[in-house]
Amino acid sequence: MSRESVQIPDDRDFQNFRTECNSVAGWNLTYNKSGIAVWIQILEEERALHKIKCRMECKDVPADILYDVLHDVEYRKKWDTNVIETFDIGKLTVNADIGYYAWKCPKPLKNRDVITLRSWLPMGADYIIMNYSVKHAKYPPRKDMVRAVSIQTGYLIQSTGVTNCTITYLAQVDPKGSLPKWVVNKSSQFLAPKAMKKMYKACVKYPEWKRKHNPQQKPWLYPEQSTLPSISLAELSIQHADSLENIDESGVSETKDDRGEGSDEDSVN
Repeated sequence: MSRESVQIPDDRDFQNFRTECNSVAGWNLTYNKSGIAVWIQILEEERALHKIKCRMECKDVPADILYDVLHDVEYRKKWDTNVIETFDIGKLTVNADIGYYAWKCPKPLKNRDVITLRSWLPMGADYIIMNYSVKHAKYPPRKDMVRAVSIQTGYLIQSTGVTNCTITYLAQVDPKGSLPKWVVNKSSQFLAPKAMKKMYKACVKYPEWKRKHNPQQKPWLYPEQSTLPSISLAELSIQHADSLENIDESGVSETKDDRGEGSDEDSVN
């Protein structure tokens, strides 16, 4: 998906995202175990540039709870052990905002960050949250991060019953640089399934956590609660990948991550 100007997604964009989440053409299944499936679509072999799609069956997690978990930035700081820093910058409409997210990459790669326009839409019993990269003058690339580009990233949450749902994560991110081939393998075989399991555990614990932390505060459902400053589209521009520095990490060897597996069990109470 290419854009020449910053635009707030419309119903057609949401429908196209849903269609791609549900499509199978061109995708290579690389992982399928314990209710989690991962597909990869290689775009540029020499740069290890790819799309990734993950799907997870969530038993005993209603769709609306999963939707809340993905929106709740304060809760994400508790359960997402990959996050370095995340915050909302401003709002565009009642269902679109601008935010910052920085995350840890597999060692010894440099960590990445993005500025994204995020939008969301309930569609009957289903929900979509999606984003793409933009530029904001007050948040230029940092020296200690590689500014990546989200071409399109998002979640499709589909209700499969009163207490069950399925989530599909679809991402096309340009990490800005040439990555070693092991990154794609590690992402699809280990990192993506691990992240999905972590998200599921966070969903199970969320109702209890939320009861203790501003239980009525859900600005993604009640826009009048938002305290974010308003931003105009004129303050934003498209973050084109070719305008950012490329980092060649293609020769970097994989190292054993020194963050123990126990990090999955971090308390979110």
